[in-house]
Amino acid sequence: MRNVAIIGRPNVGKSALFNRLAGRMISIVHDQAGVTRDRIASVCKLGSAPFEIVDTGGIGSEPDPDFAESTREGAFIAMESADVILFVTDSIDGVTPLDAEVASMVRGTARPLILVVNKVDTEGHESRAFEFSRLGFKHTCAVSAAHGRGIGDLVEEIESLLPEAEIADESAPVRLPKLALVGRPNVGKSSLVNSILNDNRTTVSEIAGTTRDTIDVEAERDGNRYILCDTAGIRHRSRHNSSVEVFSVMRSEKTIRRVDLNILVIDATMGVTMQDKKIAGLIQQAKKPAIIALNKWDLIKKQGGDEDELLREHIEHIRQELFFLDYAPVVVLSALTGENVRRLFTMVEKVRQHSTRRAGTGELNRVLRAAMERQSPSVKSNRRFKLLYATQANERNESPISSPLFILFVNDPSLLMESYVNYLCARIREKWEFPGLPILLRLRGREGATANLMEG
Repeated sequence: MRNVAIIGRPNVGKSALFNRLAGRMISIVHDQAGVTRDRIASVCKLGSAPFEIVDTGGIGSEPDPDFAESTREGAFIAMESADVILFVTDSIDGVTPLDAEVASMVRGTARPLILVVNKVDTEGHESRAFEFSRLGFKHTCAVSAAHGRGIGDLVEEIESLLPEAEIADESAPVRLPKLALVGRPNVGKSSLVNSILNDNRTTVSEIAGTTRDTIDVEAERDGNRYILCDTAGIRHRSRHNSSVEVFSVMRSEKTIRRVDLNILVIDATMGVTMQDKKIAGLIQQAKKPAIIALNKWDLIKKQGGDEDELLREHIEHIRQELFFLDYAPVVVLSALTGENVRRLFTMVEKVRQHSTRRAGTGELNRVLRAAMERQSPSVKSNRRFKLLYATQANERNESPISSPLFILFVNDPSLLMESYVNYLCARIREKWEFPGLPILLRLRGREGATANLMEG
């Protein structure tokens, strides 16, 4: 797809322009300089044909010196792969020395470049844009990303410089599985993304809280394509040190709900912490497929001892602490060395394949009736729960990894105890396994009453 990179010094409104072109809030917009650190991509559909837009961190981000070099490198990588570059400036500040420095850096590029003078909010502000003519760029657009002013003209200018769009394939688009890497800060999520991509696409640092935006990037492993969603580390709300971080954590929690499968990354050297349990609880509440990635295994092996015994102890610890997420398989790996990263994707494919399995109606009913004969449900209000008929739902949503949903026709949904739900789901799992997938039950009573239940 044709590509447009957005670059500029910090706090000129690059992320606001990115969101305006994308048509939705993706990048975090904040008055604090240096908020965007990674390259974030989306698609602009405002023109005659869609094109990809890439937001980058501010070049020359003195407020955030720890990430200045990697942010600068990310911006250059985005420019190298772009068909058109948008150089964003701030009309209120005028031409600053840093603007002039960035202009000198990009002037030699062979890519078409548009100088975007932002924050021209009204007609009376248009005179502010004249000052920027001294930078000497051929194509200039005055816009207000915050208010949408001049965006149509900018899109037309972009399209005039982009190469011709390829003829779209009329076949139905393939919905790639979205995989979210979630976890508390500094467990190695971004390092794992980079290990998967074999590319420094996301900023990796030992400083907790490095990733702020949710980064969606396409990846391919063994011929299978995915969308990876790297997220900000989720820490306890009382420990958020800025409004930006609060917003980042909200984004991460939203990502858990919107993706197809969550990969919960845990630091093997720390074990399962209280915050790990809370994040696992968010996955369970969202009724989402999951895999647990036990990262930094290379550090555990350096401690010495029998590796098989260490592996058994660590997995047993995870199972005890995250008992409510017992459907999630555990993959032990090292993002730093790349050990077992391929095994992680072997497990992803296993989960995806099992999500397409269907339990035969006759066999399903025999399994459940045998389970109820072996252990009868408890009596509640002098009445006992009865199963009349069960079937696996045919309805499939657009997700390429869907959890199995079973419809149970019963005498009264209110008579079914949660403990018995777990018992029935365990018998289903004994027969059909469904690794990484929560089993969903929907009960329908004789009087039309319904209830949605889930086995964690």
